[in-house]
Formats: sequence, C-alpha cells, structure tokens
Amino acid sequence: MISWNDHDWDIFSSVVAGAAEGGLDALPMGELMAVIGKSFVGSAYVPGTLEADGPERLVINFRAFDCVTFVETVHALSVVLKNGAAERLDDRASVETEYEQVVQALRYRNGFLNGYESRLHYFSEWIYDNDRRRLITDISRDLNGVLDREVINFQSTNPGAYRQLSDPRVLEDIESIERRLSQRGRFFVPQDRIADVVDRIENGDIIAVTSTLEGLDVAHTGLALWVDGELHLLHAPLVGESVEISERPLASRVQAIDSQD
Repeated sequence: MISWNDHDWDIFSSVVAGAAEGGLDALPMGELMAVIGKSFVGSAYVPGTLEADGPERLVINFRAFDCVTFVETVHALSVVLKNGAAERLDDRASVETEYEQVVQALRYRNGFLNGYESRLHYFSEWIYDNDRRRLITDISRDLNGVLDREVINFQSTNPGAYRQLSDPRVLEDIESIERRLSQRGRFFVPQDRIADVVDRIENGDIIAVTSTLEGLDVAHTGLALWVDGELHLLHAPLVGESVEISERPLASRVQAIDSQD
C-alpha cells in the first residue's frame, strides 16, 4: 500500500507543472534541484515521516519532511521533471507510479522494498548504494576526503528507539548491515577543510554532515545553495522549524554545532 492523498497530488502536480511552464526542466540537474528545493522553503519539519504503522511501505509526503525525505523528494521531483512528467499530468495514476519508482530506487537498497531492513537507514549507505547504481556521484574522496572507519552501530545499540527492532530477525539483519558498513568505511571532508573545497561544490549538490555521536555516521543532510558568493545549506533543520536556507555559510555552521564534524 502506498499513501498518496489529494493534497499530496495537488502539491506534486503544481510543482511539476509550474517548473515545466517556466522551462526549469531544461536546467542542469543540480540547478533544478536547487530551484525545486527552494519552492519548499517554509514547509514543516516533521521527524519520522517514514515510520508508518504496520509493515514497511513506500510513504509519499509533500506536506512535511525530515532532512532525508526532503533530499529524496527534491531529487525525485527533479528526475520526473527531466523525464517529462509535466506532459502526462492528465494521467494521474501513471505519473504517481513513475514518481513512486524513482523514490523507491533512492530510498531502498538496490531499489527493492523488502521490509524495514531494506531501507537505507544510514545515509552513508544511501550515498554508497545510489552512487553504485549511478543515480548520484559521490565526490567526497575527490574533495581530498579522509577515510573514516569508525564503527556504525547506532540502531542496534539503541533498539528501543525503533519499534521494528523488537523483531529479533530484523535486529539481526540491521546488525549485519552495520558490520558491513563499518568494514567498508566512507570518505568525508573534516570541518576545518570545508572552506578549502566549497568552490568545487555546486548548487543542488547533496550535503551529508557527519556526526560526532558514537555509532552514527551522518547527523544531517541538505542541499548546497550559493547565496551572495557563500555556500549555504538548504535543508529541513529542526523539530518545530521548517525548510529553510541556513543563516550561516556551511563551513561556519558545521563548526558551530558540536554534534557535527
């Protein structure tokens, strides 16, 4: 079961039609993502938007976001726009299905939804899996990134925070995934080097901000946005807040937050 409602469709079709009318579908992918992302400024931040009751299902929500679903939604909208969805809005069912397929490809390992554990919960794996399937390109290493081999195990060491982990089989699967991620490692740009590489980051690039919390790889995500010659973060920030453009440039913002590095 997939949860679209009329409000979701109205937002989706309005964004797609408006972007196409403005010729935005001709923009480079990153520029298109930046414009689409800005159209959601003011939308509510709501944590746990994917944690629907019952078995894992594909959740569609254009009304509220967490930091990851904001990135996924903007990316998927940009893909379907590039694929000409605006010309097919009179066929709602097929366009909904097309969008669902794009979101599922981003959100689930190998693009297959097969239970809670198939979701790409750790954003470093989200990057790895989507890069491997050429849906995105991970440039962290190219930015003189440093290899991080700290253990990833936040979910399995905090099972009470996830109702699905009350199932021993699911918990075991998550532990296996965490071991694999820990062994693989991932590249990141340390906070004192961000300012040195920002000129190689473009509008719409996906930013994953690493975490200082033990066992957790990524603390926050958003999109790169250049404002008056400085790189900012377009993101869904905090509980009680809404999608916004960060007041501080990216480098100083990360340095000011103890939980991010």
